[in-house]
Amino acid sequence: MKNNMDEFVVNAEQMRTIEGRIFAAGMPVAALMEKVAGLITRRIQEKLNQSEIFSNKLPLIGVLVGPGHNGGDALIVARELHFQGCQIIVYCPFVKLKELTGFHAQYVQSLNIPYFDDIAKLKDCDLLIDGLFGFGLDRELSPPISTAIDQINSWQKLVFSIDIPSGLHTDTGEVLGTAICATRTFCLGLWKMAFFQDRALAYIGKAELIDFNIPIADITAILSEQPTLKLIAKKSAIAHLPLPRRPDAHKYTNGHLLIIAGSRRYSGAAILTALGARASGVGMLSIAVPESLKLLVTAQLPEALVIGCPETTDGAISQLPIGLELSAYNAIAAGPGLTLEPQNLIQSILKSDRPLILDADALNILAQIGTIPSLSQRQAPTVITPHPGEFKRLFPDLAQKTCDRPRGIYQNAWLTQEAAKLSRAVVLLKGARVCISWQDAIGKLSTRINPESTPALARGGSGDVLTGLLGGLWAQAISHHYPVQPLVETAVWWHAQAGIMAAIERTELGVDAFTLTQYLIPVLIESC
Repeated sequence: MKNNMDEFVVNAEQMRTIEGRIFAAGMPVAALMEKVAGLITRRIQEKLNQSEIFSNKLPLIGVLVGPGHNGGDALIVARELHFQGCQIIVYCPFVKLKELTGFHAQYVQSLNIPYFDDIAKLKDCDLLIDGLFGFGLDRELSPPISTAIDQINSWQKLVFSIDIPSGLHTDTGEVLGTAICATRTFCLGLWKMAFFQDRALAYIGKAELIDFNIPIADITAILSEQPTLKLIAKKSAIAHLPLPRRPDAHKYTNGHLLIIAGSRRYSGAAILTALGARASGVGMLSIAVPESLKLLVTAQLPEALVIGCPETTDGAISQLPIGLELSAYNAIAAGPGLTLEPQNLIQSILKSDRPLILDADALNILAQIGTIPSLSQRQAPTVITPHPGEFKRLFPDLAQKTCDRPRGIYQNAWLTQEAAKLSRAVVLLKGARVCISWQDAIGKLSTRINPESTPALARGGSGDVLTGLLGGLWAQAISHHYPVQPLVETAVWWHAQAGIMAAIERTELGVDAFTLTQYLIPVLIESC
């Protein structure tokens, strides 16, 4: 494991054990609290200095203090901001505090910083700092705390949360009755699982990691015996970009991808998939579509070899042309816009020895013919890219067993890991935070979560673009005899970053799937 703190994800029990090792080695709790709170204070000061709102005045800051060490962190932040000249008001509704937190509370009050147990006293604050509860909360909040949090949320103020918004379950992201809606959350030490649970994203706001230099030995000691769960980091995502080309390269040495997509009803799916593949730099691109779509697709992608296929009366592909040799292609991407009619076609490519990327209708057909028997017998690499609804159809038994997963395991990680073991495929589960799992030749599971994306991608056709981009990368990797699994995370990261860049320049409403394809190359240029 490399010393990249922003790649690791832990549950509450793991974080508690890692901190225990640090304290057992001799680090005083008080010293670590001062260090962490100092880092948080500096980040808050930086954010205030960058804000136009506070350019001409110091803000009135309300600090929410809990009974544990999270409250101690908040009190140190309150103290340091007070010394910087900020106006501070402390809200602490708890009588009994942990010993160290109690000492800090006593000192803060000695500085004549206003200290109340009435949340209404903070109504006029410009900024609230949430230090009520840190990681590990697992009980539902009740009055007066829940009432105070609801009051805070109704004010719609700028809120910075320390470690995790108070009221969120660290592992599941569940709202424990109510939770702080933070503008920004400073996650301490290592990323917690809640930060990548869809249900928690609306509460976390903008998240950033406060790295306080946890020894890598303490992390590896706790995490090494479990399936590797990491975030997709930019460094690893762009490690293979752009894929290298030999000096004597020609189009066939840079990969040949076959896309099987589209129907009369969903004619745009083939085009969007192909535009994603085009951006990957694949050497040759062939697109199999119903014969009636051939001219339309050719007009949009003149460099591609468009293969017209026999079609059904409803305008779906009935079969591939006689004589088309699948062995001529380095990889095949199939599914977008096919409809459910081409069942025989999907069965035939599943029996081939070609690496496959299966998406959309190919997945729905796969679910009908039997997911696990069809995939587990394949010798060539396969990646499936379901959204949650498709995942339930592909793996109905798993979908019903989510409540049986081990406590503290990120739900999507557990689902994709179990699906990868059953199917022997790379499983890419779409969502606000894409999760990918695969099993290597000796049975070791690896899981990657994409930590950054945008709601701008929640539009029809975005997934088609990802399928094409991934297919193009796989075709090139296979032609150069590179491992393909790392390129799945590369494609996911690249696709998400294109959406983020497009949303910044055009707003989230301006990022349709075609526009998304226009930002793939700019992301590559900026990143590499």
